[in-house]
Amino acid sequence: MPTDPSDSSTVAAHRISEAEQRTSARVGAVLFRHRGWLPVPFLLVPLLAPGRLDAAYWACGVVLIAIGESIRLAGVSAAGTVTRRRSRTVQRLVTYGIFAWMRNPLYAGNFLIWMGFTVISGVFWFLPAAVALFFLEYSLIVRYEEGVLESIFGAEYLSYKATIPRWFPHPPAAAESGEHHWGEAWRSEISTFLQYAVITALFVAKQRTGWSL
Repeated sequence: MPTDPSDSSTVAAHRISEAEQRTSARVGAVLFRHRGWLPVPFLLVPLLAPGRLDAAYWACGVVLIAIGESIRLAGVSAAGTVTRRRSRTVQRLVTYGIFAWMRNPLYAGNFLIWMGFTVISGVFWFLPAAVALFFLEYSLIVRYEEGVLESIFGAEYLSYKATIPRWFPHPPAAAESGEHHWGEAWRSEISTFLQYAVITALFVAKQRTGWSL
Protein backbone atom coordinates (compact mmCIF):
# COMPACT_ATOMS: atom_id res chain seq x y z
CA MET A 1 0.00 0.00 0.00
CA PRO A 2 1.77 3.19 -1.14
CA THR A 3 1.86 6.51 0.59
CA ASP A 4 1.75 10.14 -0.42
CA PRO A 5 4.70 12.30 0.64
CA SER A 6 2.89 15.63 0.08
CA ASP A 7 1.89 15.97 3.73
CA SER A 8 4.61 17.98 5.46
CA SER A 9 3.95 16.52 8.90
CA THR A 10 6.58 14.29 10.45
CA VAL A 11 5.87 10.66 11.17
CA ALA A 12 6.27 9.91 14.82
CA ALA A 13 8.73 7.33 16.00
CA HIS A 14 7.17 3.89 15.81
CA ARG A 15 7.68 0.43 17.12
CA ILE A 16 8.50 -2.55 14.92
CA SER A 17 5.27 -4.47 14.54
CA GLU A 18 5.05 -8.20 15.15
CA ALA A 19 3.99 -8.62 11.50
CA GLU A 20 7.21 -7.00 10.31
CA GLN A 21 9.33 -9.32 12.46
CA ARG A 22 7.89 -12.55 11.05
CA THR A 23 10.11 -14.79 8.93
CA SER A 24 7.91 -14.31 5.87
CA ALA A 25 8.27 -10.53 6.15
CA ARG A 26 12.05 -10.81 6.52
CA VAL A 27 12.26 -12.92 3.38
CA GLY A 28 9.96 -10.44 1.68
CA ALA A 29 12.32 -7.61 2.65
CA VAL A 30 15.14 -9.33 0.76
CA LEU A 31 12.95 -9.84 -2.30
CA PHE A 32 11.78 -6.23 -2.07
CA ARG A 33 15.35 -4.93 -2.19
CA HIS A 34 16.02 -7.00 -5.32
CA ARG A 35 12.59 -6.63 -6.93
CA GLY A 36 14.10 -5.14 -10.09
CA TRP A 37 15.25 -8.65 -11.03
CA LEU A 38 11.94 -10.39 -10.40
CA PRO A 39 10.52 -9.92 -13.94
CA VAL A 40 13.51 -11.72 -15.53
CA PRO A 41 12.12 -15.31 -15.54
CA PHE A 42 8.71 -14.04 -16.66
CA LEU A 43 10.33 -12.56 -19.77
CA LEU A 44 13.25 -14.89 -20.49
CA VAL A 45 11.24 -18.12 -20.51
CA PRO A 46 8.59 -16.84 -22.98
CA LEU A 47 11.32 -15.34 -25.16
CA LEU A 48 13.60 -18.39 -25.25
CA ALA A 49 11.23 -21.36 -24.99
CA PRO A 50 9.54 -22.77 -28.11
CA GLY A 51 6.08 -21.37 -28.61
CA ARG A 52 3.57 -20.62 -31.35
CA LEU A 53 2.85 -16.94 -31.88
CA ASP A 54 -0.28 -15.98 -33.78
CA ALA A 55 -2.70 -13.07 -34.06
CA ALA A 56 -5.13 -14.39 -31.44
CA TYR A 57 -2.38 -14.71 -28.84
CA TRP A 58 -1.14 -11.21 -29.65
CA ALA A 59 -4.65 -9.77 -29.26
CA CYS A 60 -5.29 -11.48 -25.90
CA GLY A 61 -1.84 -10.57 -24.61
CA VAL A 62 -2.15 -6.91 -25.61
CA VAL A 63 -5.51 -6.66 -23.84
CA LEU A 64 -4.00 -8.06 -20.62
CA ILE A 65 -1.04 -5.69 -20.88
CA ALA A 66 -3.31 -2.69 -21.49
CA ILE A 67 -5.50 -3.53 -18.49
CA GLY A 68 -2.45 -4.10 -16.29
CA GLU A 69 -0.83 -0.82 -17.31
CA SER A 70 -4.11 1.05 -16.76
CA ILE A 71 -4.18 -0.28 -13.19
CA ARG A 72 -0.54 0.76 -12.71
CA LEU A 73 -1.23 4.27 -13.99
CA ALA A 74 -4.23 4.62 -11.70
CA GLY A 75 -2.06 3.60 -8.76
CA VAL A 76 0.86 5.91 -9.57
CA SER A 77 -1.45 8.86 -10.28
CA ALA A 78 -3.03 8.53 -6.85
CA ALA A 79 0.05 7.71 -4.79
CA GLY A 80 2.73 9.53 -6.75
CA THR A 81 6.11 8.25 -7.87
CA VAL A 82 6.97 7.44 -4.23
CA THR A 83 5.47 4.05 -5.06
CA ARG A 84 8.80 3.26 -6.75
CA ARG A 85 10.89 3.95 -3.65
CA ARG A 86 8.93 3.17 -0.52
CA SER A 87 10.75 3.71 2.76
CA ARG A 88 10.13 4.10 6.47
CA THR A 89 9.77 7.88 6.08
CA VAL A 90 6.27 7.74 4.58
CA GLN A 91 3.79 10.21 6.01
CA ARG A 92 0.22 9.17 5.21
CA LEU A 93 -1.74 6.36 3.65
CA VAL A 94 -3.39 6.74 0.27
CA THR A 95 -6.78 5.07 0.52
CA TYR A 96 -8.70 6.67 -2.36
CA GLY A 97 -8.94 5.93 -6.07
CA ILE A 98 -7.75 2.48 -7.09
CA PHE A 99 -6.49 1.96 -3.52
CA ALA A 100 -10.10 1.94 -2.34
CA TRP A 101 -10.60 -1.11 -4.57
CA MET A 102 -7.43 -3.09 -3.74
CA ARG A 103 -4.34 -2.66 -1.59
CA ASN A 104 -1.69 -3.55 -4.19
CA PRO A 105 -2.73 -2.21 -7.60
CA LEU A 106 0.80 -1.83 -8.97
CA TYR A 107 1.60 -5.47 -8.26
CA ALA A 108 -1.76 -6.58 -9.67
CA GLY A 109 -1.00 -4.55 -12.79
CA ASN A 110 2.44 -6.15 -13.06
CA PHE A 111 0.85 -9.59 -12.85
CA LEU A 112 -1.49 -8.91 -15.78
CA ILE A 113 1.34 -7.38 -17.83
CA TRP A 114 3.68 -10.32 -17.29
CA MET A 115 0.93 -12.82 -18.01
CA GLY A 116 0.11 -10.84 -21.16
CA PHE A 117 3.61 -11.27 -22.53
CA THR A 118 3.48 -14.98 -21.69
CA VAL A 119 0.22 -15.33 -23.64
CA ILE A 120 1.77 -13.48 -26.60
CA SER A 121 4.66 -15.98 -26.58
CA GLY A 122 2.39 -18.98 -26.88
CA VAL A 123 4.46 -20.76 -24.20
CA PHE A 124 1.34 -21.85 -22.34
CA TRP A 125 3.01 -24.54 -20.24
CA PHE A 126 4.76 -21.70 -18.40
CA LEU A 127 1.53 -19.93 -17.39
CA PRO A 128 0.75 -22.00 -14.25
CA ALA A 129 4.40 -21.86 -13.20
CA ALA A 130 4.43 -18.09 -13.74
CA VAL A 131 1.26 -17.61 -11.68
CA ALA A 132 2.67 -19.73 -8.83
CA LEU A 133 6.05 -17.97 -8.91
CA PHE A 134 4.45 -14.52 -8.95
CA PHE A 135 2.23 -15.17 -5.95
CA LEU A 136 5.05 -16.83 -4.02
CA GLU A 137 7.36 -13.86 -4.52
CA TYR A 138 4.84 -11.09 -4.11
CA SER A 139 2.96 -12.63 -1.22
CA LEU A 140 6.25 -12.43 0.70
CA ILE A 141 6.97 -8.88 -0.47
CA VAL A 142 3.48 -7.76 0.50
CA ARG A 143 3.85 -9.31 3.95
CA TYR A 144 6.98 -7.23 4.44
CA GLU A 145 5.30 -4.04 3.23
CA GLU A 146 2.23 -4.66 5.34
CA GLY A 147 4.44 -5.19 8.37
CA VAL A 148 6.21 -1.88 7.75
CA LEU A 149 2.94 -0.01 7.30
CA GLU A 150 1.55 -1.57 10.47
CA SER A 151 4.70 -0.45 12.28
CA ILE A 152 4.25 3.12 11.08
CA PHE A 153 0.48 3.61 11.05
CA GLY A 154 -0.78 1.00 13.50
CA ALA A 155 -4.57 0.93 13.86
CA GLU A 156 -5.08 3.26 10.88
CA TYR A 157 -3.48 0.75 8.56
CA LEU A 158 -5.08 -2.27 10.22
CA SER A 159 -8.51 -0.69 9.70
CA TYR A 160 -7.74 -0.14 6.01
CA LYS A 161 -6.32 -3.65 5.68
CA ALA A 162 -9.43 -5.18 7.24
CA THR A 163 -11.78 -3.62 4.68
CA ILE A 164 -9.83 -3.52 1.39
CA PRO A 165 -8.82 -6.74 -0.42
CA ARG A 166 -5.16 -7.44 -1.07
CA TRP A 167 -5.32 -8.62 -4.69
CA PHE A 168 -8.82 -8.91 -6.12
CA PRO A 169 -10.58 -5.55 -6.63
CA HIS A 170 -13.90 -4.92 -4.96
CA PRO A 171 -16.06 -1.78 -5.29
CA PRO A 172 -15.64 0.39 -2.18
CA ALA A 173 -18.59 0.81 0.15
CA ALA A 174 -18.15 4.58 0.03
CA ALA A 175 -16.26 6.66 -2.51
CA GLU A 176 -13.34 8.64 -1.12
CA SER A 177 -12.05 11.47 -3.27
CA GLY A 178 -8.43 12.49 -3.56
CA GLU A 179 -5.97 14.14 -5.88
CA HIS A 180 -4.64 12.31 -8.92
CA HIS A 181 -1.54 13.37 -10.85
CA TRP A 182 -2.02 11.75 -14.25
CA GLY A 183 0.71 13.76 -15.99
CA GLU A 184 3.28 12.72 -13.41
CA ALA A 185 2.11 9.12 -13.68
CA TRP A 186 2.49 9.07 -17.48
CA ARG A 187 5.95 10.63 -17.28
CA SER A 188 7.08 8.15 -14.63
CA GLU A 189 6.00 5.25 -16.85
CA ILE A 190 7.99 6.35 -19.91
CA SER A 191 10.82 3.94 -19.10
CA THR A 192 8.25 1.16 -18.63
CA PHE A 193 6.71 1.89 -22.04
CA LEU A 194 10.18 1.73 -23.61
CA GLN A 195 10.69 -1.68 -21.99
CA TYR A 196 7.39 -2.85 -23.50
CA ALA A 197 8.59 -1.68 -26.92
CA VAL A 198 11.88 -3.57 -26.60
CA ILE A 199 10.16 -6.75 -25.41
CA THR A 200 7.61 -6.51 -28.23
CA ALA A 201 10.41 -6.08 -30.77
CA LEU A 202 12.09 -9.20 -29.40
CA PHE A 203 8.88 -11.19 -29.76
CA VAL A 204 8.50 -9.97 -33.34
CA ALA A 205 12.08 -11.03 -34.04
CA LYS A 206 11.40 -14.42 -32.46
CA GLN A 207 8.28 -14.84 -34.60
CA ARG A 208 10.12 -13.97 -37.81
CA THR A 209 13.28 -15.98 -37.16
CA GLY A 210 11.77 -18.88 -35.20
CA TRP A 211 14.55 -18.86 -32.60
CA SER A 212 14.23 -20.88 -29.37
CA LEU A 213 16.40 -22.97 -27.09
